[in-house]
Amino acid sequence: MAEDAPNPESENEFLRMLGELLSGSGGIDPAQLAGAAGLPNDPASLAALMAQLQVALNQSDGGANWTVATTQGEQRAAAHERAITDAERAELSQAAQLAELWLDEATELATTGSAPKLMTRRQWVTATMPVWQSIAEPVSSSIADALVRVMNEQSSSEMQSALSGAGSFMRSIGGTLFAMQLGHVVGQLADEVVSGGDIGLPLLEGGQSALLPQNIARFGEQLEIPRDQISLYLSIRELAHARLFRHARWLQLEFLSSLTEFARGVHIDMSRLEELAESFDPSNPDDLRRALSDGSLIPPKTESQRAALARMETTLALIEGWVDSVTATATHRLPSGSAIAETIRRRRASGGPAESALSALVGLELRPRLLREAAAMWTTIGEHVGAANRDALWSHPDTMPTAADIADPSGLVARLTGTATPSQDDLDFDAALEALLRGETPPAPAED
Repeated sequence: MAEDAPNPESENEFLRMLGELLSGSGGIDPAQLAGAAGLPNDPASLAALMAQLQVALNQSDGGANWTVATTQGEQRAAAHERAITDAERAELSQAAQLAELWLDEATELATTGSAPKLMTRRQWVTATMPVWQSIAEPVSSSIADALVRVMNEQSSSEMQSALSGAGSFMRSIGGTLFAMQLGHVVGQLADEVVSGGDIGLPLLEGGQSALLPQNIARFGEQLEIPRDQISLYLSIRELAHARLFRHARWLQLEFLSSLTEFARGVHIDMSRLEELAESFDPSNPDDLRRALSDGSLIPPKTESQRAALARMETTLALIEGWVDSVTATATHRLPSGSAIAETIRRRRASGGPAESALSALVGLELRPRLLREAAAMWTTIGEHVGAANRDALWSHPDTMPTAADIADPSGLVARLTGTATPSQDDLDFDAALEALLRGETPPAPAED
């Protein structure tokens, strides 16, 4: 119908208003916009923010410009980084050689054949950003679609005509803000991580291992432990991650599939959004900033979302638990091994501001529950069936232990050792099959 056709004048007016907003002449301070989005509000960052949003306004494909995430992350990571020294290169190279020998005694998974790459903080951001983008993109797209859908549903028919052509622009602007937030968070993480696998996710391609000497040095500052022992322990952990990720290449795809399934269920809490719209004060954007950072605009998770998150948490717990168990075995002769392991456990349990920000942004908890239980499960399996049979469980997703196995490994051990007691259903099936093979009438199932 004629009244439903797009109105070019309304659309142009809407875009003009967006342009005024992004130029700083629309009545909202760019610093307040940056604060509401959880981004830094120093002059350089503000200039970059407004420039990127202007670029997003001129895009026509309706997608996020993910290169801004890399730029933002690199700038944040480079702010306080230093160069890698020759002494660090020599020490970590020697530690990696010994680490491979000790790991050969603890696991049957083959070495990657390459030494850990020594990275600065900025290099870590650049190398890992493609995977961070894969993690964030499904959530960003779902949130953008939900916002546009809400905007269309709550608008008058005249406004909907204007918005019909502006949806792609809103997606671009929202996606750019999301990408800049992601870059800022990953840049913060670069200050904290000591290695490529420190997060517990396969962030580097091809099972590549990496160490960050600057952060390793800071990790050891508060410990009264010889530096060479710290370098050796962290090298063993990183190379264990690399061996696992190279052997189980399906891990990354499995994880991202669960994340995509989680993202499909993302929608916006309309009542909360209306409350924010009614009470929003441009001079005091704290409520909006909190809503964007604590995830309160997204309602409680659906059943399918909870199931997807549970699978991701279980996968993370299995990865970190296996690495903990293998590292403990490989470092049994290291005098300070137990003390370093306890420091890592406390560090993981407390997390940091960057992990909290990533959890709110993507909905991903990097400190999975049941981690100690998962490590104990892997140790128990290794004691009963040996390292080769333990590590063979990583060969395929279908052979992986479950959350129930983590809680009670005895059933898994019984299955692996062939000592599991068959259920009555199994006995009935075997009896029926034997009778059919003899040409007889199968017996009736036994009463419980």
